[in-house]
Amino acid sequence: MAKLVVSLAQMNVALADVKKNTSMMEKWTAEAARRGSHLVLFPELWSTGCAWDQSKELASALNMGIFNDMSGAAAQNKISLVGSVLEKRGLEVSNSAAFFAPNGRMLGIYRKIHLFGLMDEDKWLQPGGASLALDLPWGNTALAICYDLRFPELFRKYAVDGAKMIIIPAMWPLARVEHWRALLTARAIENQCYIVACNAAGLTGDTVFGGHSMIIDPWGRVVVEGGESPQLLTAEIELDMVEEIRSRITVLADRRPELY
Repeated sequence: MAKLVVSLAQMNVALADVKKNTSMMEKWTAEAARRGSHLVLFPELWSTGCAWDQSKELASALNMGIFNDMSGAAAQNKISLVGSVLEKRGLEVSNSAAFFAPNGRMLGIYRKIHLFGLMDEDKWLQPGGASLALDLPWGNTALAICYDLRFPELFRKYAVDGAKMIIIPAMWPLARVEHWRALLTARAIENQCYIVACNAAGLTGDTVFGGHSMIIDPWGRVVVEGGESPQLLTAEIELDMVEEIRSRITVLADRRPELY
């Protein structure tokens, strides 16, 4: 499968209101499937927002709670689904992005490596300890979450390991939306891969999130970009373009990592 239809569910996340957010997730997953999408992506912490003081109560263990809701939505609509949520792991909580296949099976889970101190994430959550790339029908696909975007080393590792697409759920504030747009474009160009990024939009708690969810192709062209309001974006991408661009300008082959 080289052609892939992707939907970005640019939600306005209701702070700590799992029921309301889950209802929106189910509605938009069904609409993404109706549009013929193979994959639907939700923002970072789409089910709760940054409700740090309630994180232990709102978090779900794997195969329970919100993870079951995501699995059910994927299976019911026969669509791959990704989005990050609060994951309970013993006494700790992680910001975790699970990838669900169209049969509802979880193929992998990425736990956010770089926690964002500016919004106190590091005070409440446990950082992940591993990157994640999956071999999927359309090609090698990797995951990152929000603040990870500022760490190009992670994205370069993914590209060197063969990633054709990197998925990024985020809650990126409107105040820094130009950083978001520039960094997404840079990651696509320098790694010659698709960047598929879904941001939250509108007011959650006391922060306005910036929207501008985007898909950027390996040449750095914007395939689709949202505005600043909640919306479901859908676009078709051509994964074969990755090899074409990488053979045209041989950046990955021309690296000299022994010197840096």
